[in-house]
Amino acid sequence: MNIRWYGQSAFLLSGTQRVFIDPFGAIDSPNWNYPPIEGAEADLLLVTHEHGDHNAVEAVGGDPVVLRKPGTHESPVGEVVGINSEHDQVAGTQRGQNTIFRFTLDGVTVAHFGDFGQRALRPEQRAALGDVDVVILPVGGGPTIPQDDAAALVRELVPQVVVLSHYRTPHIGFLDTDEQFVEALGWPVDEVAGPETELMKEGGPRVLKLTLT
Repeated sequence: MNIRWYGQSAFLLSGTQRVFIDPFGAIDSPNWNYPPIEGAEADLLLVTHEHGDHNAVEAVGGDPVVLRKPGTHESPVGEVVGINSEHDQVAGTQRGQNTIFRFTLDGVTVAHFGDFGQRALRPEQRAALGDVDVVILPVGGGPTIPQDDAAALVRELVPQVVVLSHYRTPHIGFLDTDEQFVEALGWPVDEVAGPETELMKEGGPRVLKLTLT
C-alpha cells in the first residue's frame, strides 16, 4: 500500500482501493503555503471535521463515497468506524467535534485522528478504536492534542507505525514542529525524502515522517 502526504492532515492511501482523508482547499493566510491538491482521485473520502483545511471534498476526483460523521459505515473498503471526539479539551465548546476514522485497507488497519484535541482517549473511545497497525496523528500541538500527551497516546495504542501530521513545516507557520513529540516518544524515525512511500506494518514500532519540498 502506498501513502502520499499533501500537507497538513491530507493523505491518500492507495492499494486495491484509494482512500483520501482530509483534503484542503485554498487557504487565504500568510501562514499557509501548501501547494493545491491536484490530480488526486479516490474511491473513499473521509472528512474528520468541517474546517477548511480538512473538508475540501471538491479537491478530490474519482466520484468517491464521502463519509464525514461518526458511526459504523459500509464503504468501498469495507467497514469504516467513525469515533466521535473533540477538537479541544473542553468538550468541543471551542473548536467543535472531530471524528477519528478507523478502516482496513489491504490488511493494514489505519486510524486517522484528524484534529484530535483531547488530552487522552476516553475508555469508550479506546474500546471502539480497538487494535490498529498505523496511526496518523496531529503532533504539532496548538489547537490539537499537546505533544507529550500525543506521545503517551501512541504508547497506549502501540501501533507499528505512527505517521506525523498537522505540524509546523516550511509551508505552515501556526503550529509547533514535530521535534518535541518525536523526542517524547523515543521511537526510531523513518524520514522519507519526499511526500510518498510504501506503507507497511512490519518493522515497527516506528515513526514515519514524509516531507514536502
